[in-house]
Amino acid sequence: MPVLVITGTGTEVGKTVTTAAVAAVAVAAGRSVAVLKPAQTGVRPDERGDADEVARLAGTVTTLELARYPEPLAPATAARRAGLAPVWPHEVADAAAKLATEHDLVLVEGAGGLLVRFDEDGGTLADAAQLLDAPVLVVASAGLGTLNMTELTGRELRGRGLYFAGVVIGSWPDDADLASRCNLADLPEVAGAPLVGAIPSGAGAYTPDAFRAGAPSWLASRLGGHWDASVFASTSGASGGPPGGQSR
Repeated sequence: MPVLVITGTGTEVGKTVTTAAVAAVAVAAGRSVAVLKPAQTGVRPDERGDADEVARLAGTVTTLELARYPEPLAPATAARRAGLAPVWPHEVADAAAKLATEHDLVLVEGAGGLLVRFDEDGGTLADAAQLLDAPVLVVASAGLGTLNMTELTGRELRGRGLYFAGVVIGSWPDDADLASRCNLADLPEVAGAPLVGAIPSGAGAYTPDAFRAGAPSWLASRLGGHWDASVFASTSGASGGPPGGQSR
């Protein structure tokens, strides 16, 4: 798995912290890691971006941004409003492929969801993943509304012939509500892909040492960790609930 594309079901679902956890586990295993952020939005030139945050939490990783736009908007919109060149899917694929010749693992972190537009022609992260023939990891929220967005993302991936590597819950609450607990069983069913991790809420605020120590316990074995979905569900009080109780 030299290139792994990481997308979300939307914004603010925990993509960057999940990317950092995957990177931290890989670095701890002795792998060289690069993090590619095709389009960073909503950040000034002098501010730290998502790739910088991954490096802070995960340790020694190579970081690369292809473009940075000041307004917190979809990349195509942010580029247009700033009068700057957009990022094209083939540029993302080319940059990731080059990094893959020099690193054991390349993590490509998108902006928002899978179909957020990079350019005025409608190019997306999904297009870049197709050019790379790379697996896609989906980061989802825990609670009410997540099932619909996760299922739609999974359908799009399968429709494009992309490998759906699994779902990570990007922020698992300390006191999970009924919808979140039920979603532990429902998410893999609607996604058609396994649940492969759950990041504790607030993990991005951990010290780097604490983050790196905890990361393996948040991710399943296919991502290099030792998190177990069935054990997590049983200890989190997950329940299937009454018939028809999916919390979309």
